[in-house]
Amino acid sequence: MALTAVAAVTLTACAGPSVGATSGDDASAAEDVDWSQVEPADEITFWSNHPGQSQAYEERIIAEFEAETGIAVDLVTAGANYDEVAQRFQAASQTDEVPDVVIASDVWWFRYHLNDQIMPVDDVLEHLGADAADYQPALYADYEYDDQHWAVPYARSTPLFYYNKDVWSAAGLPDRGPKTWAELEKWDAKVSKEVGDDGSTFGLSTGPSWGAWWFENMIWGQGGAYSDGFDLTLDTPESVAGGEFLHDLFHESGVASLSADDVMADFSAGVIASTIGSTGSLTGALDAASFEVGTAYLPDGPDGGGTPTGGTGVAIASSSTPEEQLAAAMFVEYLTDTENTAAFSQLTGYMPVRTSAVESETMQQTYAETPQFRTAVDQLADKARVQDDVRVFVPGADALLNEAIEQIVIEGTDPATAFESIAPRIETAYTENVEPYL
Repeated sequence: MALTAVAAVTLTACAGPSVGATSGDDASAAEDVDWSQVEPADEITFWSNHPGQSQAYEERIIAEFEAETGIAVDLVTAGANYDEVAQRFQAASQTDEVPDVVIASDVWWFRYHLNDQIMPVDDVLEHLGADAADYQPALYADYEYDDQHWAVPYARSTPLFYYNKDVWSAAGLPDRGPKTWAELEKWDAKVSKEVGDDGSTFGLSTGPSWGAWWFENMIWGQGGAYSDGFDLTLDTPESVAGGEFLHDLFHESGVASLSADDVMADFSAGVIASTIGSTGSLTGALDAASFEVGTAYLPDGPDGGGTPTGGTGVAIASSSTPEEQLAAAMFVEYLTDTENTAAFSQLTGYMPVRTSAVESETMQQTYAETPQFRTAVDQLADKARVQDDVRVFVPGADALLNEAIEQIVIEGTDPATAFESIAPRIETAYTENVEPYL
């Protein structure tokens, strides 16, 4: 697949800022281990939220891994989402209940690293011959900091534009997503007639690790950004214009409505004709909807746009013993190998995290039979953009950005005022939790 265009940028830009920070004692010790002298532990623990409703899949993979290696894996449902898992992992850091392998989302893995909770994986993967170079470069580089990788990609996604093909057809629209947000607004008059008074052309939901993710596309589309490096840029005219665009979607044009709970459930039920959803929601949407589901790239704004990468990787705890860490690395490699990442992608809609899997006959057949699965892979190559540093590297910033988004969407707050209300708290979080380590 044509991933080189984005990979060339992402290998440098998507990694963390270049700094001279050193890791904590546990992580540094992991770099010094002679893995050839270590025997893997007989049992490890894996904390997951089962991305894409994948618990049965994870249980099957674990059973196969146990049969092949003799290493037992205790699968723990550590939360309903990435944030709950992360909060539990942080709370467990001073106890003896720390897992050996843990879900590490795009906005949490760096905090794990700053807290010295996870180890670099490069040396142990090299010892195992895990072929880390086969991970899709744009995805593996997301976990790079200070010339080390602190996790490997697992359930990786981009936000997609989902649309109801039946409604589109009835409205006389072309069978594609809107190329621009302006085009969606233009289509609203036709689409809204087909969904009725109780529905809407477009729906969204908010929440930590969600609202500030899809909004990156909108703020970028107006020429703005959350930050330039670690310097906040929420007060620039372009960033405020991004907030004004979002405000107008809900409070002026009326194109958009807010789903209080599950926007994909509303979409699958036909209440809304289109939405932004994770790649990982694709299989659920295809199964639940009574209509044909369309997928497309996120629309552009007047200044372009792009799509952020997202989802989660898996990391290895720095406090585990070398024996547990080696067993954990063996499991991580198995969980994300070519065959298993292809199977996981087929099951959930998440992107295959290995280039060999994308190019495999299995995935090529899947893309031919269900082309909706192909959209995310193509979008990654064509439209992926490095996430703004403040969102992914400053602890708590993602939730604060979502707070401003909810002020704009729910309360109708002036965007400049909403951004101004959160900026000092983001700056404090950076000053207290990041700057001392740079």
